[in-house]
Amino acid sequence: MEINLVYVIGLVSVLVALYVYLTHNNDFFKKYPIPCLPVEPLFGSSRQFLLKQISFSEFVRSNYERFPNAKMYGMFEMFTPMFVIRDPELIKQITVKDFDHFINHRPIMKADNSSNSTAMFSKILFNLTGQRWRNVRTTLSPTFTGSKMRQMFAMILECSDNMVQALAHPIGREYEVKDLLIRFTNDVIASCAFGVHVNSFRDKDNVFFRYGKDLSNFSRLKVALKIMGYQVFPKLMAQLQMDIFDSTHVQFFTEMFRQSVQEREEHGIVRPDLIHLLIQARKGQLRYQPQESEETDGFATAKESNEQKILPEDMVKLSENEMIAQCLLFFLAGFDTIATSMTFALYEVTLAPEIQQRLYEEIQQVSETLDGKALTYDALQGMRYLDMVVSETLRKWSPSPGTDRMCNQDYTIPGDPDIVIPKGATVFIPIAGLHYDPRFYPDPDRFDPERFNDENKHKIPLGAYLPFGIGPRNCIASRFALMEVKAIVYHILLNYELKRSERTSVPVKLAKGFSPLKPENGMYLKFNPRMKN
Repeated sequence: MEINLVYVIGLVSVLVALYVYLTHNNDFFKKYPIPCLPVEPLFGSSRQFLLKQISFSEFVRSNYERFPNAKMYGMFEMFTPMFVIRDPELIKQITVKDFDHFINHRPIMKADNSSNSTAMFSKILFNLTGQRWRNVRTTLSPTFTGSKMRQMFAMILECSDNMVQALAHPIGREYEVKDLLIRFTNDVIASCAFGVHVNSFRDKDNVFFRYGKDLSNFSRLKVALKIMGYQVFPKLMAQLQMDIFDSTHVQFFTEMFRQSVQEREEHGIVRPDLIHLLIQARKGQLRYQPQESEETDGFATAKESNEQKILPEDMVKLSENEMIAQCLLFFLAGFDTIATSMTFALYEVTLAPEIQQRLYEEIQQVSETLDGKALTYDALQGMRYLDMVVSETLRKWSPSPGTDRMCNQDYTIPGDPDIVIPKGATVFIPIAGLHYDPRFYPDPDRFDPERFNDENKHKIPLGAYLPFGIGPRNCIASRFALMEVKAIVYHILLNYELKRSERTSVPVKLAKGFSPLKPENGMYLKFNPRMKN
């Protein structure tokens, strides 16, 4: 009897300790004069999202809309309290003007700023912190200037041609668009990042495509458990050096990288791709030229801010592991995310025939001026209506529904009373909520490229349109992403008229839970060949 009592007391003690651990931070926002989402043990404010009852984008938007008069509100991601900022001016203040208070993202895993660790995910640019992030960002910035995009453009054209040839059919056919476009982005990344020629329309199960799908699938149980482990037990996971990337994927891309570098050095091969630029960066031969700034950049292009002054002394020589990590990041970002943006662009112009027709007329006009020659980077950049369509796609279907910053020193927001965000706290920026706020985008559920015409685009506050982030931590490769999206939209609409099929979902349902933005049941459209003159 006494033994049973000891067991009961022990079990109760464990449950009480667990409850205290799970709820010890629940009162965090009670001392702040801001509203807060309800909080539950273990789930925080995210039960719907964690149990896959809602998509990430819809989760961010629905929470944003709960407090229409607040500049910020509180929520919990499991145990982590987060200040959610919903005021564009305050977002601009935090991410640009007072960037020195919010230099880092909240790392998915502990950043490793040394060159010794073999955990590749800890070395990707997104995950780096402090001065090491500044140095690596400065070193990589010249890789994604307009002039470098011109050099890579021929490789994107080759992949575009492969796709158009694969679609060739005398009568209209239905395709699952995401599958088509992810094959295109796979080929582009293989070519532009690793210097490898792949045709995923002919070789449908090539190793690049298989590994790319695995690498970009963060909803896989194994990866999800690792990410959750870093949120719940960050110190333990850091000690174990558990990499988010699978070792088989890292080994494959490492061997591919080393083989490519060796062939180039032995045979003097020069190819205007990411590996060549990283080799130049490692040797200290890559320099940023301010005059490369493009007046014709698309509206969505992430601009270099005043805080991003490129100084030669800040450029560093990257280790091999750091170079491979950036290639993996490039693959990760360019494989699924860009394909998703292309998918929704084609979906929206299919649902709006008048928009598709106007876009086709611009495309046809550019094609005629080229007089049978291949599309050029400058011609693509000059297409204003195409830029409007892509900008509106990125507003309505932002590839990243939200982003975050870590506060590295106490930060005071003036008010009555003042609000102090403490050192170590997380700030969350609800991009999906801002992009659907009727204050900035009237009738936000309507797809309307005219929001981004010359008359209207200047009315959009800087902190209310964030498809590639904002400030010094914005997406370094936004020019590349936009170039790729526009190039494939150009080539598809030049050759095909898009129509709904019986399986086209209207409205589209998004995949739920911890999954990238994507249609839940695929995206089916019909491609009708255009009559050639």
